[in-house]
Amino acid sequence: MNSESHYHFYNFARVKTGIFFLQKRIRTFAELGKAMCDGASGITAGRAGRFAELIDTLQLANPWFTPDNVRLALSSVGRTLTEENLLRWLSAYPVLQEQRQSVTVGVVMAGNIPLVGFHDLLCVLVTGNRLQAKLSNRDEPLMRAVTQTLTEIEPELDPFIELTADSLRNFDMVIATGSNNTSRYFEYYFRNIPSVIRRNRNSIAILDGTESPQELRLLGDDVFTYFGLGCRNVSKLYLPEGYDPAGLIKHWGSYETLRSHYKYSVNYDHNKAVMIVNREPFTDGGFVLLRESSSLTPPMTLVHYEFYHPGEGPELKAELDGNMLQCVAGHGHLPFGSAQQPELWDYADNIDTISFVLKKNSIR
Repeated sequence: MNSESHYHFYNFARVKTGIFFLQKRIRTFAELGKAMCDGASGITAGRAGRFAELIDTLQLANPWFTPDNVRLALSSVGRTLTEENLLRWLSAYPVLQEQRQSVTVGVVMAGNIPLVGFHDLLCVLVTGNRLQAKLSNRDEPLMRAVTQTLTEIEPELDPFIELTADSLRNFDMVIATGSNNTSRYFEYYFRNIPSVIRRNRNSIAILDGTESPQELRLLGDDVFTYFGLGCRNVSKLYLPEGYDPAGLIKHWGSYETLRSHYKYSVNYDHNKAVMIVNREPFTDGGFVLLRESSSLTPPMTLVHYEFYHPGEGPELKAELDGNMLQCVAGHGHLPFGSAQQPELWDYADNIDTISFVLKKNSIR
């Protein structure tokens, strides 16, 4: 075989190996998705049983991880992990079909809602990189269940996964999620390493007054799912002038049960008392408080709203552009009810995580 033929054969073999490798990872994550969905639906046999058990037990250590919320997170993530979805998503990255050298990606995970760190885990492993994850103690059992299931399905993944509660060590790049305060620490600590640093973000909904009762009910899902603790939860409404915000409450009746949750109720009572003492005007919905404010970040149980001139659209302040907003719900934006149902290609902070973790890989 001459040198030119050898070169073409080598590259053909390398690409074929990369395709086979990628297909194995896709099948592995598709099986994980099925186990998650089965566990969420109450199936206790096989791998699904690990997730079904956690649905009822996680709230003992973390009261915010109620059975309903854990079940929703499992089904929401699981439904995206089909071979069709994974292929559609990853087809945008042809380089994944080539064999590549693995690098170690450190991931500092949040734990505000169930499985919030899963997408970063997926991006690291499906691209053939090694994961070194610092887990949040609030979400540790779920993430360990995910990795245990993955390595049962595909034992070859085991050396690619390291979970720790301690500091990260000997990694090539990092993805870190935290508050605005911790992000400053991350920026300093990881200053010499390729990094993605995620901070606090909020989501908004823009109403134009033509929403149907069904859309307004779905808006309630965007606001109250996971107690409103996620960055994709709508925390502020932009309403056309003359709109009665109190009229929204009747569409959100299915969430009245939040008031029976002890921690949510404590926050509700506290925020209500503070506004009464400060003589601030607000609307009391019995389980949610509405207040007119320019602020994007109300405390839990409170939803802010702001009016805009009809026909002109809301004037979103410059500081909201890109740096503070996670997503926008409304006509012409995300459909109501879908804020907490992201697809695989809906990246946090609009940063393409797959492209980031591929930067340091060198083709061999």
